Amino acid sequence: MRYNIRVYLQPAFLICATVLATAGAGMSIAIKSFGVYLKKEPLPLKKSLDLLDENDLGPYKVISKLKIENEEIVKALGTQDYIQWILEDTDAAANSAVEKCMLFITYYQLPDRVPHVPEECYTGGGFQRLASDRVTLGINNNAGFDKKIQGKHLVFGSTKANLWQRGGKFPVLYLFKVNEDYAASREEARITLNKNLFCKSSYFCKVELVFNQTLIPPNKEQAVKAGEKLLAVILPILETKHWPDWEE
Repeated sequence: MRYNIRVYLQPAFLICATVLATAGAGMSIAIKSFGVYLKKEPLPLKKSLDLLDENDLGPYKVISKLKIENEEIVKALGTQDYIQWILEDTDAAANSAVEKCMLFITYYQLPDRVPHVPEECYTGGGFQRLASDRVTLGINNNAGFDKKIQGKHLVFGSTKANLWQRGGKFPVLYLFKVNEDYAASREEARITLNKNLFCKSSYFCKVELVFNQTLIPPNKEQAVKAGEKLLAVILPILETKHWPDWEE
């Protein structure tokens, strides 16, 4: 097919192209004038998650610290800023359904996407989602940290469960911290990020609790209560020592 270059030299085409170019330049100038930042700068943690002080976690004891060895999984995770620790609640009764759990925290310096949610992670790993609902978590401690935070409660079941796994079911609780707010889902996190037009940076962090370390898993009520207790310990530490000072 041959193209006639004279078509692009017609006055109508030239006028249209000029108007579009001017409008684009004007929009760019307007965005800059109003202080709108479409491209964000990275916002690093105040202190690496790896440096989270175990002594601050009482009554929880760190049983093990896991690292993801598979580079493809790390790439899919979308960040190198994460911890995956197995914790034991020393207040809980021995062999309690909530005696141990996995704390999985992932931090993202750039708000370009919100990857890796349990709904995709575990189903991709061969589990089936058995339940999913929104929960209100009452988070408070003796130091004045008192908040009602929306989160997500999920239950997964193994497709390869055996007798010893009791059906292979386990609950997961998770939530996001997005800039100065909390969010219960990836969609809410994205909405919150998209609202932040006038700041140079944005960040988000997912805090996930996985109750898959005991033979008999906790029910929803037990998981939520145990989650509230652990979050009352970990969230104040993250807010004061690790997450960026958003107001600054």
